[in-house]
Amino acid sequence: MTSTSTYAPQRRTHLEALAGQLPERGLVGRMLGGDDPVLWVWHPHTGHQTIVFAAPTIEGWLFLWSPDGQESAEDLEKTADAVTKLLSRTR
Repeated sequence: MTSTSTYAPQRRTHLEALAGQLPERGLVGRMLGGDDPVLWVWHPHTGHQTIVFAAPTIEGWLFLWSPDGQESAEDLEKTADAVTKLLSRTR
């Protein structure tokens, strides 16, 4: 079995690229997790937040977030828009 930290540099690259899309959408992101990074995303106006994971798949990298969020790491804008939509909702 392969350690998840084997993928850490690639995971970090994908998450950092996504984090770069957040400020222009009014969101704040912070990398957490050291060797196995995740991206914490917060909407300062609504106070809503989520954690975004990057996971390798047979078809490439995938971003995952709660609840039920999933998008290809190849489409940063679509992912950032989906996370923005989720965190912008008033509950």
